[in-house]
Amino acid sequence: MNRLLPLASLLTLSLSACAAPLPPQVRTGGPLPPQRDPCTADAAGAYLGQAATADVVEQARVAAHAEIARVLHPGDVVTMEFRAGRLNLDVDERNVIVRLRCG
Repeated sequence: MNRLLPLASLLTLSLSACAAPLPPQVRTGGPLPPQRDPCTADAAGAYLGQAATADVVEQARVAAHAEIARVLHPGDVVTMEFRAGRLNLDVDERNVIVRLRCG
Protein backbone atom coordinates (compact mmCIF):
# COMPACT_ATOMS: atom_id res chain seq x y z
CA MET A 1 0.00 0.00 0.00
CA ASN A 2 2.87 2.39 0.77
CA ARG A 3 4.23 1.82 -2.74
CA LEU A 4 0.96 2.90 -4.38
CA LEU A 5 0.96 6.42 -2.93
CA PRO A 6 4.18 7.58 -4.66
CA LEU A 7 3.05 5.90 -7.89
CA ALA A 8 -0.34 7.66 -7.75
CA SER A 9 1.35 11.00 -7.05
CA LEU A 10 3.72 10.52 -9.98
CA LEU A 11 0.84 9.60 -12.28
CA THR A 12 -1.13 12.71 -11.22
CA LEU A 13 1.86 14.99 -11.83
CA SER A 14 2.53 13.39 -15.20
CA LEU A 15 -1.03 13.94 -16.36
CA SER A 16 -1.07 17.57 -15.22
CA ALA A 17 1.98 18.25 -17.39
CA CYS A 18 -0.08 17.26 -20.44
CA ALA A 19 -2.78 19.87 -19.79
CA ALA A 20 -3.13 22.65 -22.33
CA PRO A 21 -1.92 26.09 -21.23
CA LEU A 22 -4.53 28.64 -20.22
CA PRO A 23 -5.46 31.13 -22.94
CA PRO A 24 -4.21 34.70 -22.43
CA GLN A 25 -6.65 37.01 -20.71
CA VAL A 26 -8.19 39.52 -23.06
CA ARG A 27 -10.17 42.53 -21.94
CA THR A 28 -13.48 42.48 -23.79
CA GLY A 29 -15.72 44.89 -21.92
CA GLY A 30 -15.89 48.41 -23.27
CA PRO A 31 -13.27 51.16 -23.17
CA LEU A 32 -10.52 51.38 -20.60
CA PRO A 33 -11.30 53.49 -17.52
CA PRO A 34 -9.96 57.04 -17.71
CA GLN A 35 -6.52 57.58 -16.22
CA ARG A 36 -6.24 60.00 -13.32
CA ASP A 37 -4.01 63.01 -13.71
CA PRO A 38 -0.75 62.38 -11.89
CA CYS A 39 -0.01 64.23 -8.68
CA THR A 40 1.22 67.74 -9.47
CA ALA A 41 2.63 69.47 -6.40
CA ASP A 42 3.10 72.76 -8.27
CA ALA A 43 -0.68 73.00 -8.71
CA ALA A 44 -1.02 73.22 -4.91
CA GLY A 45 1.61 75.94 -4.54
CA ALA A 46 -0.98 78.43 -3.29
CA TYR A 47 -1.05 76.52 0.02
CA LEU A 48 2.61 77.18 0.85
CA GLY A 49 2.85 79.32 3.97
CA GLN A 50 -0.58 78.31 5.26
CA ALA A 51 -1.29 76.35 8.44
CA ALA A 52 -1.74 72.65 7.69
CA THR A 53 -5.28 72.30 9.01
CA ALA A 54 -7.39 69.35 7.88
CA ASP A 55 -9.30 71.59 5.44
CA VAL A 56 -6.15 73.10 3.93
CA VAL A 57 -4.50 69.67 3.55
CA GLU A 58 -7.60 68.34 1.77
CA GLN A 59 -7.78 71.40 -0.50
CA ALA A 60 -4.10 71.01 -1.39
CA ARG A 61 -4.62 67.30 -2.11
CA VAL A 62 -7.49 68.05 -4.48
CA ALA A 63 -5.57 70.88 -6.19
CA ALA A 64 -2.59 68.56 -6.75
CA HIS A 65 -4.82 65.76 -8.15
CA ALA A 66 -3.41 63.44 -5.47
CA GLU A 67 -5.17 60.36 -4.14
CA ILE A 68 -3.87 60.85 -0.60
CA ALA A 69 -1.96 63.47 1.38
CA ARG A 70 0.63 63.07 4.12
CA VAL A 71 1.73 65.83 6.51
CA LEU A 72 5.37 65.51 7.57
CA HIS A 73 6.52 67.29 10.72
CA PRO A 74 10.18 68.01 11.56
CA GLY A 75 11.82 64.84 12.86
CA ASP A 76 9.07 62.51 11.61
CA VAL A 77 10.23 59.07 10.58
CA VAL A 78 8.98 58.43 7.06
CA THR A 79 8.99 55.46 4.74
CA MET A 80 10.88 55.84 1.50
CA GLU A 81 8.48 54.07 -0.87
CA PHE A 82 7.39 56.22 -3.79
CA ARG A 83 3.65 56.59 -4.33
CA ALA A 84 2.89 58.64 -7.42
CA GLY A 85 -0.59 59.57 -6.18
CA ARG A 86 0.50 60.92 -2.78
CA LEU A 87 1.05 64.58 -1.90
CA ASN A 88 3.61 65.15 0.87
CA LEU A 89 3.26 68.39 2.81
CA ASP A 90 6.35 69.30 4.83
CA VAL A 91 5.53 71.61 7.73
CA ASP A 92 7.68 73.53 10.20
CA GLU A 93 7.46 73.60 14.00
CA ARG A 94 4.44 75.93 13.79
CA ASN A 95 2.57 73.52 11.45
CA VAL A 96 3.02 75.89 8.48
CA ILE A 97 3.44 74.27 5.06
CA VAL A 98 6.99 74.90 3.82
CA ARG A 99 7.28 72.35 1.00
CA LEU A 100 4.97 70.35 -1.28
CA ARG A 101 6.05 67.29 -3.26
CA CYS A 102 4.55 64.19 -4.75
CA GLY A 103 5.72 60.71 -3.99
